Amino acid sequence: MTALDTKPTIKGGVHVPQKHDSGHKHVSGRAEYIDDMIEPAGTLHAYLGLSQCAHGEIETIDLDAVRAATGVVGVLTATDIPGHNDVSPTGKHDEPIFAEKLVQFWGQPVFAVIAETREAARRAAHKAKITYKPFDHLGDVAAARAAGGAVVTEGMKLERGDVAAGLANAKRRLKGSVTIGGQDHFYLEGHIAMAMPGEDDEVTIHSSTQHPSEVQHMVGHALGVPSNAVNVIIRRMGGGFGGKETQGNLFAAVAAIAAKKYNRTVKIRPDRDDDMIATGKRHDFVVDYEVGFDDDGRIEAVDAVYAARCGFSSDLSGPVTDRALFHADNAYYYPAVRLKSEPLKTNTVSNTAFRGFGGPQGMVGCERWIEEIAYALGKDPLEIRKANFYGTDKRNVTPYHQVVEDNIVGRVVEQLEVEAEYQKRRAAIIDFNKTSPVLKRGIALTPVKFGISFTLTAYNQAGALVHIYRDGSIHLNHGGTEMGQGLYIKVAQVLADAFQVDLDKVKITATTTGKVPNTSATAASSGSDLNGMAAANAASQIKARLVAFAAEKYSVPEDAVVFEPNCILVGNQRFDWADFIDQAYLGRVQLSAAGFYKTPDIHWDRAAGKGKPFFYFAYGAACSEVVIDTLTGEYMVERVDIVHDVGKSLNPAIDLGQVEGGFIQGMGWLTTEELWWDDKGQLRTHAPSTYKIPLASDVPKIFNVKLADWSANKAPTIRRSKAVGEPPFMLAISVLEALSMAAASVADYKIAPRLDAPATPERVLMTVERLKREAASQ
Repeated sequence: MTALDTKPTIKGGVHVPQKHDSGHKHVSGRAEYIDDMIEPAGTLHAYLGLSQCAHGEIETIDLDAVRAATGVVGVLTATDIPGHNDVSPTGKHDEPIFAEKLVQFWGQPVFAVIAETREAARRAAHKAKITYKPFDHLGDVAAARAAGGAVVTEGMKLERGDVAAGLANAKRRLKGSVTIGGQDHFYLEGHIAMAMPGEDDEVTIHSSTQHPSEVQHMVGHALGVPSNAVNVIIRRMGGGFGGKETQGNLFAAVAAIAAKKYNRTVKIRPDRDDDMIATGKRHDFVVDYEVGFDDDGRIEAVDAVYAARCGFSSDLSGPVTDRALFHADNAYYYPAVRLKSEPLKTNTVSNTAFRGFGGPQGMVGCERWIEEIAYALGKDPLEIRKANFYGTDKRNVTPYHQVVEDNIVGRVVEQLEVEAEYQKRRAAIIDFNKTSPVLKRGIALTPVKFGISFTLTAYNQAGALVHIYRDGSIHLNHGGTEMGQGLYIKVAQVLADAFQVDLDKVKITATTTGKVPNTSATAASSGSDLNGMAAANAASQIKARLVAFAAEKYSVPEDAVVFEPNCILVGNQRFDWADFIDQAYLGRVQLSAAGFYKTPDIHWDRAAGKGKPFFYFAYGAACSEVVIDTLTGEYMVERVDIVHDVGKSLNPAIDLGQVEGGFIQGMGWLTTEELWWDDKGQLRTHAPSTYKIPLASDVPKIFNVKLADWSANKAPTIRRSKAVGEPPFMLAISVLEALSMAAASVADYKIAPRLDAPATPERVLMTVERLKREAASQ
């Protein structure tokens, strides 16, 4: 018990910067990933044998040389799978672990080698002799459409208002198309799994996954055992970005099947090349649109089709293409709108979740027609953006009929426009371009409005498990996964704040299906929202028990029991936290609780295209300035200013890092990261030598990032914070728009540049040359 006149404080809690719990381990190399774990004696290694045909039938397969190779223990094919040969996350059963007769993309797994060492397995995998009867293959959106437009899943339509009348009555109309490239996740840690056989039907799997419960489910089906026999553990990933939401299923299943077959621990880790070839990526899109607008640039009607290269199976293409439509409005109101998706089947690896989950592609599409309107009217694109912002009354209903009730986009953009001196700099850039024959500059300011929640309503739930031990130390476990984004430290801060104890009293533990069941994927930017609330719910249960105990023991009303920093005030007595917890233990108080949370007030009817799929919206704006060389197409991003809305930040240091990282990753997608398949359907950009992600030298010379510290979420989220994982990614659209302005300067801004993504130097150069020709012909 301490004196009442002391003024205790806690170290930690929410709304203050805290370092990432593993940050010091990341930079020193001491953070333990799956490949760093000590392998049990006798561990075997698996390696995949991949098809070398984009679409065809296996005529012959000879694996004798594989089996005879040095160090090989055995080979797995589809016939060795005791349960179901499928890892489809949607239940469509269209994604086999191993191809049996039909191969549907170059790089599809056909078998797996199990050997004493990884190198032995890798070398043996290349000794297979397989012949194919090739079929025609569909490589992209154009080919899929030309072949009849088969889809991997049913598309969606969003419609509101009379689109035909809106277009017919509009004073001006334009039609166009924009191509938006895909993106590889390029994690620092690639896919990996290690499976350890247990007794009877049990298996424990360490999997680099964002969705442990799905891996548990898929492995159970592949082995033909119930989920209670499978325990999936993940402490951290070296990057996820959505690519480890479903793509880890395959590797975990192969490791588990081999582990049970040979009764030895089995680990599988592909090379970077094979990882990129065999796993899905961000969907590339072709967006066709027609827009009606007035002389002020206000949109009257939009009719657009979003077609995506989805690959050979459904994977998450349905919800990804759905979300593209959900964000085809970005921050803009359309009086009449019709949006359709085409999730097209192609003979390429099945594309999957990637930061933004289709939202970025939806926004690039709509920013294209905003830009086209500006060039048609000879106006600044920012003027057109502001003229079409969501407002109040009737101008606040989305294409999916949700009312936008928390709109702050105008204030965010206004703040950035002033602080970045946008108008002054734009005028200076136009003057510069008049006298600079080779180097041309561009500037753009673009907004972001991003809906937060899983559009599959069932995923908007989370669990947490909290123990307080007799010495006052706290054990935290929840269903969220840590991929470097700082989720673990944020939830720990929530718990420290709830109990009013120092952050170092909270022990963060690995996510495991054996502690918190039926977890949702750590995706959709909802990790902190869901798991933070679940942890807070567990804390409230324990606190209620402690309050009741203290009130009874010391004969005080319950409102006289107050949690203060590192102590409990009971009437006129103050007890040290650890001492009080020991009293509670001796008083037989349950000091453990399973917390749960489900997002309230959301609903969605996909067939009708109506509902409230999002709990709230996150907002942001970015202003980017670039310079291009019109002789080579090379460019530099000179300066970027960002104001981003994270509500009342749980951890400003972590959130700033997420905004900065998200922007740079988005910039890479829209500028340098280009995926290219040859005419045989083989991915040729499958290594750092052929696929260019942003480097440290690509970071803008001036990079000013600020959180909108005046914002607090109107929705009852965890401590009024907002999600930060995905929304900043789309701030990078400002770079593409700035490059467009720079290119358009060669035609005196009179022709819409129509610069597709990624805006590689080659594409920038071709756009500049095309604009010069068009200007000369007018």
